[in-house]
Amino acid sequence: MEEINLVEIFSYFKSKIVPILIVIGVILVVGNIYSIFLKTPMYQSNTTVLLVNSKNNNTTELQLNKNLVTTYTEIIKSRRVLTQVIKEGKLDCSVAELSNMISVEAVGDTELIRITVKNPNKKKASIIADQIADTFIKEIKDLYHLENVSVVDKAIVNNNAYNINYLKDNIIYLGIGIVLTFGIVFVMYYFDTTIKSTEVVENKLGLTVIGIVPEEKDRG
Repeated sequence: MEEINLVEIFSYFKSKIVPILIVIGVILVVGNIYSIFLKTPMYQSNTTVLLVNSKNNNTTELQLNKNLVTTYTEIIKSRRVLTQVIKEGKLDCSVAELSNMISVEAVGDTELIRITVKNPNKKKASIIADQIADTFIKEIKDLYHLENVSVVDKAIVNNNAYNINYLKDNIIYLGIGIVLTFGIVFVMYYFDTTIKSTEVVENKLGLTVIGIVPEEKDRG
């Protein structure tokens, strides 16, 4: 296997530094055009629901509520709940599309459930989150006869898009540019069979160099 001369590789990369910087610059420019003009900002808003029956607030009841948190999260994303949310909110989407906008999680080791909605419209994200919470509370009271299920924190409008971070994006674009250009240059170097110096002739071919013909520049 042919040995790789690190000094030679470094010299080769150094000779290609201008094209490398140009390609990296182009990737950064294209990436920022995408981030600023083409990437759709997504906003998220969340609300929390308390699932405790105050009339039976004992250890057994609390443990039961904790064990049912998984069931509650599935009810929130069920067709029964989401169909009503779409109808009452006059949303232009399917149940499956609305379900993909929603994430539900338990808040630590508590009887709280956090409902998060993601949407390109920041106001709509908070409205949908509240609608889901209200509809879920009605359904859970009907299904489980819980008398004290309520919203703890209503959703608020979040003005900051969660998927837009220009500093992070530029670090990613820079990393992509460096990896891509260095990879291309390395492949070019590996398959470049031209003689670049007298050392290559002497070391790799075992021949003695007796003279060098200088390159004559066009004097125009």
